[in-house]
Amino acid sequence: MSAKAPITQDVMTIPRKLPEGKLNLVGLTRDRLREVLIEHGTPEKQAKMRVNQIWQWIYQWGVRDFAEMTNLAKTYRAQLAETFVIEIPEVVTRKVSEDGTRKYLVRIAGGHEVEVVYIPEEGRGTLCISSQVGCTLTCTFCHTGTQKLVRNLTTAEIVGQIMMARDDLEEWPVPGEPKDETRLLSNIVLMGMGEPLYNFENVRDAMKIAMDPEGISLSRRRITLSTSGVVPEIARTAEEIGCLLAISFHATTDETRDVLVPINKRWNIEELLQALASYPNASNSERITFEYVMLDGVNDSDEDAHRLIEHIKRHNIPAKINLIPFNEWPGAPYKRSSNNRIHAFANIIYQAGYASPIRTPRGEDIMAACGQLKSATERGRKSRKQIEAEAGL
Repeated sequence: MSAKAPITQDVMTIPRKLPEGKLNLVGLTRDRLREVLIEHGTPEKQAKMRVNQIWQWIYQWGVRDFAEMTNLAKTYRAQLAETFVIEIPEVVTRKVSEDGTRKYLVRIAGGHEVEVVYIPEEGRGTLCISSQVGCTLTCTFCHTGTQKLVRNLTTAEIVGQIMMARDDLEEWPVPGEPKDETRLLSNIVLMGMGEPLYNFENVRDAMKIAMDPEGISLSRRRITLSTSGVVPEIARTAEEIGCLLAISFHATTDETRDVLVPINKRWNIEELLQALASYPNASNSERITFEYVMLDGVNDSDEDAHRLIEHIKRHNIPAKINLIPFNEWPGAPYKRSSNNRIHAFANIIYQAGYASPIRTPRGEDIMAACGQLKSATERGRKSRKQIEAEAGL
């Protein structure tokens, strides 16, 4: 195994040109928010209280205008408005699938675009968010992976996707009105564009904001981070975020996984399984999800199913296996396994004692299904020079 394996198209992201003007409060941690308030004139003795007040207005009530923060003095509101803004990514297009799935194309600083998907289900609503513009990895079955990495998203751009979706779902509560415990947006999956663990700090801070009980207030068990196997960051995910973990596994031999998920050339199946076996939060109530895309004649044999079981049992990993029918896209080099083959594969896993749900493809008619996300900017095949020009470089 070579440490220099070509696992990425472009390891270095294009640096983001910071927007000039007022400072955006979205995405700041509580500690950082306190610091900037003090730096811009808030008395130190009042800072903790002001942080709590502003935090609730932004993340609990979804307020973007300082003038509406009625428990703050008018002069202080005016002072905030002179110095700060509350901004989230801009929705460029919004498509709704026949099955109710919503796909948003949102624009961020520098003119870049990422896709976000909301999937409504009975009793829950899941938002699939992105962590990078493009993707660091080159997984050959994934349409998103054919888009070169441009840059990491900031904390504000990650948590801003959640806020944008709550805007669209009209889910912000109204101060003074009875609290509605029904959640249209109840779950988050970091399964959109990008590899979350190659943007760890920004993802961590965004999820901490999402989990804060005085704001968006999502339980850590309602958040699932999906990684292709960035082994050194797996333990940190449990320790610093505490969310559930999903692994883009997709193959049972190194030979096949090297092709499907090239990061395997850096951290192979055995190294990955060892990291999963010691994942601090792994338990029967917080099983690790193995994501397994079903590719006709590639990874869908009975032998693959038995090897997958052996891998999990040998390392004693509390697990469930999500089988994902391949979502085809124009020019894709693979085909979806037949329904009979997928069900036969699932049955072998089920008989071995593991949950093996077959994911129902959602939003295929608007290219919103798993592995199909690719921003309209990239579809236009803009060159790196064009992207750099848009970023102001």
